[in-house]
Amino acid sequence: MQFGILLSDVPSSTPPRQQLSDMFRIVHAAQENGIRYICIGQHFLYGDLRWLQPVPVLARLAAEVDPDVRLCTQIMIAPLYHPVILAEEIATLDIVTEGRLEFGLGLGYRAEEFDYIGIPYKERAPRLDETIELLMQLWTEPEVTHKGRFFELDHVRPHIQPLQKPYPPLWVGGHSDRGARRAGRYGDFYPVPPEATEQQMAERFAIMRAEFVKRDKPFGPQPARRNVLVAANREEALREFTRVAKGRYIAYAQRGLDVYTEDQLEDDFIKTTGSHAILGSPEEVTASLRGLIERLPIDPVIFKPQWPSMSADEAIEAIKLLGRTVIAELKDHPPLPDLLAT
Repeated sequence: MQFGILLSDVPSSTPPRQQLSDMFRIVHAAQENGIRYICIGQHFLYGDLRWLQPVPVLARLAAEVDPDVRLCTQIMIAPLYHPVILAEEIATLDIVTEGRLEFGLGLGYRAEEFDYIGIPYKERAPRLDETIELLMQLWTEPEVTHKGRFFELDHVRPHIQPLQKPYPPLWVGGHSDRGARRAGRYGDFYPVPPEATEQQMAERFAIMRAEFVKRDKPFGPQPARRNVLVAANREEALREFTRVAKGRYIAYAQRGLDVYTEDQLEDDFIKTTGSHAILGSPEEVTASLRGLIERLPIDPVIFKPQWPSMSADEAIEAIKLLGRTVIAELKDHPPLPDLLAT
């Protein structure tokens, strides 16, 4: 079983140099504690929080991490790009990372980001589908002709193609059954969002696997994000998770992520998030994760060790605690190889 972390956004009041320095410290702590996937998301014009953009960040981190560490965009908002620009950026990043890239892409959920860039929000799903199809062509064919709903190319010759063949593993994200179907139709993996319940995970894996069967593609373990917090006991873990995460869950709901309503989160945060968040003592968290990986084909498990309300020092301590308890106990546990094995 492998583990990863998702790098966090931070308050925009944090000096950029400090954000970069803190990120290096967090990544080094992650490596030292058995984590082998480093992931970063993406947003534009995010206001009071700062996301560093994933392509230059991962290019820089390629020089900081061990050769066996995978670097992941989790996720990039692909409908906001012209496919030619995205294809060349990602192919270059795969070369710079020496073939260690996992390319996660998805729809995006903040309508204002599409307004800022002048892309109709309602077009994001068909744009994503066409973008993925065109990326595959640009990465594998010596000459590309494409005439679609949104993009047209006539006998162009790609000059940058990825180091990995045919291209980096595609993690096609989504918060619904439709997203899992898209991942099965086009992708290699479906990165499970942290809000998905175990039942939803099983249902979406079944949807994805059915699409894989149509492609004669074997289905195997899928990356899964889980919001995890380890403390001395469950009561302390519940208090700490509420402190560091409640505000962000509410902000996500306010900004368009319609998994939970703001009222649900305000009324009973722990009850609302209890269907997916894994909170408790080291023994409780380890037991919960062990049960999950014995029932579902997931690998790697990706944690978010830092919320914007946390300092880098707090995040590093959380990583160290996870490393010497949960990861130490589960790193040799084999993932479930296939959904049918359940």
